[in-house]
Amino acid sequence: MGGDDRRSFERFETSFRVDVRSGEHFLYAYVTNISEMGLFVRTDAPLPIGTELVLLLAPDDTGLPFEVRGCVAWINPIREHGDNPNPGMGIRFDTLTAEARERLVELVRTIAYLNVEDVSN
Repeated sequence: MGGDDRRSFERFETSFRVDVRSGEHFLYAYVTNISEMGLFVRTDAPLPIGTELVLLLAPDDTGLPFEVRGCVAWINPIREHGDNPNPGMGIRFDTLTAEARERLVELVRTIAYLNVEDVSN
C-alpha cells in the first residue's frame, strides 16, 4: 500500500516557516505539505521516528503563529550521493487543543483554496 493510499485526509502543497522543538533540539525549517492530521517538514536534519515535537506554525507574516504537538511518523534522510531531493520528516498531529485544531483546519482550508486558485489561473 502506497503512502497516498494510507492517508485519510488530503494533503496540500505549501511553503511556510515552522519552528520545531523537541527537548534540547531546535530546528528552523519549512512545511512543504499539510493535511488536517499531519505535515511534512523539509529539513536536512530530521529527528528520529517516534520523537515528540512542538511545532510553532507561522503560515504568513500577517497572522499570529500557533503551536501544535506532533510525533515524527517517518523520515526521508539525506543520502550519501545526493539522490534525495526532498529530505525531511513526516509529522503526525497527536493531541491538539480545540483552538489549535480550529486554526489548523482553517489553515488547511485556506491552503486548499489557494491551491485551487493557482490551478485555475
